[in-house]
Amino acid sequence: MTCLGGNILYRNNGDGTFTDVTAKAGVADGRWSTGAAFGDYDGDGFVDLMVVNYVDFHLDDLPKFGSSSFCKYRGIDVQCGPRGLRGAGDSLFHNNGDGTFSEVSKASGVNDPNGYYGLGVVWADFNNTGRPDIYVANDSTLNYLYKNEGDGRFKDIGLESGTAVSDDGSEQASMGIAVGDYNHTGFPSLYVTNFSDENDALYKNEGNWNFEESSYAAGLALPSLPFVKWGTAFADMDNDGWLDLIAVTGHVYPQVDTLASGSGYREPKMFRLNQKDGTFCDASDLAGKALMERHVSRGLAVGDMFNDGNMDAVVGDIDGGPMILRNRGVPGRHWASFELTGTKSNRLALNARISIVADGMKQTDEVHSGGSYLSQNDLRIHFGLAGATKIDKVEIRWPSGFKETLTNLAVDQHYSVLEGSGVVLAERARPVMPKRP
Repeated sequence: MTCLGGNILYRNNGDGTFTDVTAKAGVADGRWSTGAAFGDYDGDGFVDLMVVNYVDFHLDDLPKFGSSSFCKYRGIDVQCGPRGLRGAGDSLFHNNGDGTFSEVSKASGVNDPNGYYGLGVVWADFNNTGRPDIYVANDSTLNYLYKNEGDGRFKDIGLESGTAVSDDGSEQASMGIAVGDYNHTGFPSLYVTNFSDENDALYKNEGNWNFEESSYAAGLALPSLPFVKWGTAFADMDNDGWLDLIAVTGHVYPQVDTLASGSGYREPKMFRLNQKDGTFCDASDLAGKALMERHVSRGLAVGDMFNDGNMDAVVGDIDGGPMILRNRGVPGRHWASFELTGTKSNRLALNARISIVADGMKQTDEVHSGGSYLSQNDLRIHFGLAGATKIDKVEIRWPSGFKETLTNLAVDQHYSVLEGSGVVLAERARPVMPKRP
């Protein structure tokens, strides 16, 4: 759990209880931590921990509302930052394999020496090297893409890869991160949410560490401009085999409700349907009235909560209770999901890659820790299969480098796969029905 003034690591005791092992593990950090994600960057089978921090902030020394140009928004006094405040730096904790971690951010090249304002972080293999890289969304400053060099070190290639700034070269107030192969190229692309009057950025992965900012061409930029965007995810919500986009919004300044123009403090959610040609259509007002309810949202996590083969969403607000968005799906569309367990690889199989072929369509996805905004998605990999009646082939590249192939699988199943042993459990959809009052 990331916190202001010291993070917490709870060890699962396996009996329904947890133990606070922060001190023993050595991962408290002590700054204002925001995004956190696990990934085994050196392939030793133990997951390491990347933590990004926001600003050097002290409750006993708060900057005063409206005291500088960085404390005003459209002419009204607001809380200050992040510009004008000092950044806090980031941390990488290497797992020693004995319940303790060593802080290695400076030695590994990910300590954020420029003091940028970190909010989101995700591990992902962006160039099919078999090693997880790190992407960091920074508020009002350049974003980082840390290329895993394979020797325990990382190199920031944000600017040269095209993932650090907007299409016109501007720094943006980046918050949330979604990773997904939305266009079936075999390379994961990035979607990054930004502040109001800044379009969200779709960084299309062209391979060879080259990304093209394609938000306007994809139809994603203009609909996003009025809102302050946070948690986000790629997920196939209609099970047609193509990843859609969902994001939540909410302003940071309650005072904006006094302005004559603007979207207001509470804002609606955003839902974009993949049109299968590199573009998305804004379907927010067609996907149920719950998405149009105005909230001050921050976190978003997606997963098949009811085990019925449809991807749902959980939204966290900062001044209200959470919201569960249940997806009723599209009748007649098929699907499959895979829960991976590593043996030689890390136990959760983080950054394992799956490719699936069904009815001539190939899809690729990866097990991710982190992303969205201060949230964690379901670790099961979900594939929509449209009208396919069987799965021809599944290829898994485990983090250990071991490759496993499965063939002729049934659709509409949750599969549990153990590294080196293939499918160990297959279950049909077992919907969890909410209890009636």
